[in-house]
Amino acid sequence: QVQVVESGGGLVQAGGSLRLSCAASGSRLTFDRMAWYRQAPGTQRELVAGITSGGSTNYADSVKGRFTISRDSAKNAVILQMTSLKLEDTAVYYCNAVIVLNIEGATRSYWGQGTQVTVSS
Repeated sequence: QVQVVESGGGLVQAGGSLRLSCAASGSRLTFDRMAWYRQAPGTQRELVAGITSGGSTNYADSVKGRFTISRDSAKNAVILQMTSLKLEDTAVYYCNAVIVLNIEGATRSYWGQGTQVTVSS
């Protein structure tokens, strides 16, 4: 059973930086994609950044130029480097991993429990 665990959240002043890590347990995992989502109080969960098995990335318009997503395949991990943080970046950040189950291409989605990021003035 795959487990997804996030780390690196915390309190940071506006303009500062944080590095979030997401590790997926298991052996010989094949990823379709991995992504970071976030959810602030009273809002829908939204996609922040994603990376495909081929290395293609995409970002929400609100974080382009400030956040960078990368993958460490050997460790089944994905990193979100956040810079120039703003008050509106405050949210619980969730890691999502979509894993290929078989040769037919069936996939399964796994979610982490989330890590809190709070940006202060």
